[in-house]
Amino acid sequence: MEALGLTRRTDTAPATTAAGKGGKGTAFERGITALTQYAAREGRVAVPRAHIEETPHGPVRLGTWISNTRTRRDKLTDQQREQLAALGIDWATAT
Repeated sequence: MEALGLTRRTDTAPATTAAGKGGKGTAFERGITALTQYAAREGRVAVPRAHIEETPHGPVRLGTWISNTRTRRDKLTDQQREQLAALGIDWATAT
């Protein structure tokens, strides 16, 4: 292999960043970014289920993300709940 100019890789860690694949952040971070952008533009956080929001990191299926996040709200951290509540999501603080 060395004769071909190839060297053995010494690290076995994946080549992704700590924030997620390609440095785009976690799905929650992308969803919050999309929701923030949508709320600023539309003045509301009631998003149609089929809505896709174009963000700097690519398209986010925002309506689906909100529905899935609501279904899984018991798994959200306090910080994530606070972020959602700050944007006006009323179910974020309900238990």
